[in-house]
Amino acid sequence: MSSISSIALSGLHAAQTSLDASASNVANLNTPGFRRQQVVQTTQAAGGVSTSLTSASVEGSALETDLVNQLQAKNAFLANIAVFKTSDKMAGALLDEKA
Repeated sequence: MSSISSIALSGLHAAQTSLDASASNVANLNTPGFRRQQVVQTTQAAGGVSTSLTSASVEGSALETDLVNQLQAKNAFLANIAVFKTSDKMAGALLDEKA
């Protein structure tokens, strides 16, 4: 099993990939022939997630989907940062107990 930090780090990478893809989709909203990028997340057996990018099967935009994806990525960043902070506090408390 992976450490809590490595699981949270994989979540941060997944959130960054999602944010990058949705930003690209918004930036290319009016580009003729553009196919939206979509992020596929796969759960890893040892913990965490891996991501890959795919292109949409049809041309066109989905601005509302991309804006929701940006908000989800922001919340994923906040949640994973909270995991890092909590892990740090727990390690500090453990060290205080042993000292």
